[in-house]
Amino acid sequence: MVRMKVKVVGLEQHTLNPVVIITDPDETGYLPILIGPSEAYAISQGLEGKRMPRPMTHDLLKNTIEALGATVERVVIHDLREETFYARIYLKTERGEIDLDARPSDAIALALRADAPIYISEELAAKAVHSNRVEDPEMEAFRRFLDSVSPEDFQRNIQG
Repeated sequence: MVRMKVKVVGLEQHTLNPVVIITDPDETGYLPILIGPSEAYAISQGLEGKRMPRPMTHDLLKNTIEALGATVERVVIHDLREETFYARIYLKTERGEIDLDARPSDAIALALRADAPIYISEELAAKAVHSNRVEDPEMEAFRRFLDSVSPEDFQRNIQG
């Protein structure tokens, strides 16, 4: 498995659809995952560590897991089929480990709230991770753009 972290939540350049960019710890590779506007908002809130006056869905899920005596051990984005990513949430319980099928966006939003690590499978890394080492002027411009924006910039576009 390859450990990843959330780099940014933004808008895909051509379609303006929300996207979450996850990278390896050294930021030598990245994986863009298209998500919906509400998922983008939930991930942005998790990145910023913001707590809403009332629990959002991912907060409720985290609270429920903890109330049942379990913890979120890790999330793994493990497959890409027909342009759809697949993820699993791994819970540690008194009776052992439980894994649940999840959309990557929900798994990421939960992982951020539970301070759980995010991984991708080796197989997915081999077929879907883009290298930051490519000498591509358009990609370099995109990287500079990502470095210059904050989650708040995209939150305004998603809500507006």
